[in-house]
Amino acid sequence: MVTVFLVDDHSVFRAGVRSELDGRVKVVGEAGSVDMAVRGIAETNPDVVLLDVHMPEGGGLAVIKAVPEQTYLALSVSDAAEDVIAIIRAGARGYVTKSIEAGELAEAVSRVNDGDAYFSPRLAGFVLDAFAGAVVEEEEAERDPAVDALTRRELEVLRLLARGYTYREIGAQLFISIKTVETHASNILRKTQQSNRHQLTRWAHQQGLGEG
Repeated sequence: MVTVFLVDDHSVFRAGVRSELDGRVKVVGEAGSVDMAVRGIAETNPDVVLLDVHMPEGGGLAVIKAVPEQTYLALSVSDAAEDVIAIIRAGARGYVTKSIEAGELAEAVSRVNDGDAYFSPRLAGFVLDAFAGAVVEEEEAERDPAVDALTRRELEVLRLLARGYTYREIGAQLFISIKTVETHASNILRKTQQSNRHQLTRWAHQQGLGEG
């Protein structure tokens, strides 16, 4: 049976959760503050920590920061996007609201214990949107500034070069002369500081310009 540690600053709520989960999981401890939670988690080493987000002394984020190696499932009254995103970024495996039914909560505990993520239905979109945005920002941050120095036509030529087109094929594809293709290729090599077509092709793929 999956072992669970409850962290919430409302004792009545903890008692209710413990009662609801009885027989579905094994509750090995509970705490109503960050300090008590950190000590209790260390002593019991549960499979999953059911963690309230908003508590004094830093709340759920402080608990995760203090004991990052545990598996956490946030259980909160809040369904605000910023709360969901913050706790997931900190390391929680899932986030459910306190309106959840006992059976679904037990399933959520089991799922995160198995290594899956679990969210109340409307909350999953917050996380997907946030992390999709983070990927875009990271890709943009890592992109070589030389890409922005290329003209639209040079980018078109570069993409075709990276896909293995010959100068003649590029000229036919873009309706320009081979001489013009050569000029664009020379400018591209200079702007990207690549010494030959092989290096240029590799660089283009690193920038995501060789696909399609």
